Amino acid sequence: MCRNTRRLSVRPSAWLISMLLMYAGSPAPADAPPAPPLYPAFPSETPPTFQPVTGSFDYERREAMIPMSDGVKLHTVILIPKGARNAPILLTRTPYDADDLTSHKKSAHLGPMLQGYDNALNVILEGGYIRVVQDIRGKYGSEGDYVMNRPVRGPLNPTPVDDATDCYDTIEWLVRNTPESNGKVGILGISYDGFEPLMALVNPHPALKVSVPMNPMVDGWIGDDWFHNGAFRQQNIPYIHDQEATRDNKIKWWSSHFDDYDMYMQGGSAAELARQHGLMQLGFWRKILEHPAYDTFWRQQAVDRILAEQPLSVPVMLVHSLWDQEDIYGALAVYRAIKPKDAHGDKVFLVMGPWHHGQEIEDGSSLGAIKFGSDTSLYFQREILRPFLDRYLKDSASPREVAPVTAFETGTNIWRRLPAWPAGCAAGCPPKPTPLYLAADSKLSFAQPPSTGPAFDEYVSDPAKPVPYRARPIQPVSYDPGMTWSQWLVDDQREASGRPDVLAFVSDVLTTPVQISGTPVAHLIASTSGSDSDWVVKLIDVYPDEVGPQPELGGYQLMIAADIFRGRYRESLESPKPLAAGKPLLYRFNLPDANHVFLPGHRIMVQVQSSWFPLYDRNPQTFVKNILLAQPADYRKAVQRVYHAGSQASFIELPLISGN
Repeated sequence: MCRNTRRLSVRPSAWLISMLLMYAGSPAPADAPPAPPLYPAFPSETPPTFQPVTGSFDYERREAMIPMSDGVKLHTVILIPKGARNAPILLTRTPYDADDLTSHKKSAHLGPMLQGYDNALNVILEGGYIRVVQDIRGKYGSEGDYVMNRPVRGPLNPTPVDDATDCYDTIEWLVRNTPESNGKVGILGISYDGFEPLMALVNPHPALKVSVPMNPMVDGWIGDDWFHNGAFRQQNIPYIHDQEATRDNKIKWWSSHFDDYDMYMQGGSAAELARQHGLMQLGFWRKILEHPAYDTFWRQQAVDRILAEQPLSVPVMLVHSLWDQEDIYGALAVYRAIKPKDAHGDKVFLVMGPWHHGQEIEDGSSLGAIKFGSDTSLYFQREILRPFLDRYLKDSASPREVAPVTAFETGTNIWRRLPAWPAGCAAGCPPKPTPLYLAADSKLSFAQPPSTGPAFDEYVSDPAKPVPYRARPIQPVSYDPGMTWSQWLVDDQREASGRPDVLAFVSDVLTTPVQISGTPVAHLIASTSGSDSDWVVKLIDVYPDEVGPQPELGGYQLMIAADIFRGRYRESLESPKPLAAGKPLLYRFNLPDANHVFLPGHRIMVQVQSSWFPLYDRNPQTFVKNILLAQPADYRKAVQRVYHAGSQASFIELPLISGN
């Protein structure tokens, strides 16, 4: 027993050792992950960091994340001309991608890089300016939260920051960290970028020496991007979608029809079309739905009202386009708000050109079919904008006088240097408000119509067949190649004048010039069989039946000033009320400013209609609390009457210049 025991005490030890050795050399169990394969040495051909070779470039590009007062950093591109010394800075703050605006073409030269929106190229290059473009808070490369046209700090913005503070902090950083500069900064920009130079005037930085707002967004309800006199500009819904869906605008609006007219008709109400595209996720769209009237939400962020309460310390040049299809209200509203503060006549300047929205930095020789005889935009940049900037930004610039108002006069196609706006000549020539009456038999006359004869003309407005605002198929709002959105305000209006739901009143052939400078005012006495209505009034220059130098203009109907008014706001812009059915009521509203001469051989026309689709949403012609939310059953036909006899004669009050 003892032997056997002794034998067993040796064998387990050897067996254990042999098992351990065998297990260590055996393959891994089937359920264990395989070891990663070993690649041979074959390094990537892309370096960890590539260093561009830019020694031959005529500029230096720098990028910075500039800290704001609340710690948020804003992405900023700085382009410095090679060899620059004591150069002023031209700043643009944008929601449209600073990288894109400073690299329109990859080039060793600054010109091709900046050729495009939003760069006044001739001014920047010929003036030797340092060009700075910054992404505003919450867009593209910048940190922070995006809010559409972020209101100034206060009831609508409980945060300690706004575009004014961000601009101040940006300028502070730039003058401290750009040794090539002379410490003087000018800010300029177009549209949303034009809103930013206005915000810079709220508690401006001491280094800010000049501001140039071009076609700025000012009051989104009265007459700029979102509404006109209460009528919603629904063709801008895609802009809201793209601007707010993502920080970098990568998610794009999708279309369902070639013709926007069909897409918006199928969508029904503005809110329903927006819902189908997911806009209820977007904060600004929800605000529009909540504020269809001109309440404190709109009034407290109207920039002209804000600046009217601010001291005026920085010279400002407001740039206005006479055919601005997007922001035709804002520049002149700000001019009227701040010009009274200009005690010495050296702070507020105005330029009015024959342009579409932003055309002042493009070719300005023509707009659509209308030719101006010269490149008006080049003239503006070289003869007005650059001398103005040089005067305030350059240390050794020879001062060149810039007129208080430089206004292009359409019709005659000449520039006018004026002492103020409105004015008809260099000596002043103030306009005289003069009624141009609508009359029976589709006539238009400076003589008041008699009480006898037909009292009104009428038409049927059918929301199922709204009047197109331009010839179909209607393109979307776009500046892409082949798109003509920018030209619609100079479209020939003959198609509209031939419709049964459009009234057209026309004068006799003019034998002498008729010059207007200022604001035409519609005094429309009208009734509707419904309980709500829109009224569109258009002042038109009708060309002679044949035009030798340009045959395509024979009989052309060119809009000079036109706008829409939503009837429910007749008594109050804040508190809409239903209209009394069948009762003649006065609708008085301003048309956009004009500076035009109706030439001999031409005629003057006024058109009246009740829809302008799909640019503006359809009025259901039945009073509902919120038209944006109207249901299909709310849309009904209505009989519209425009009165033109005796004391109930409708008229357009023209700002007439006489004796010039």
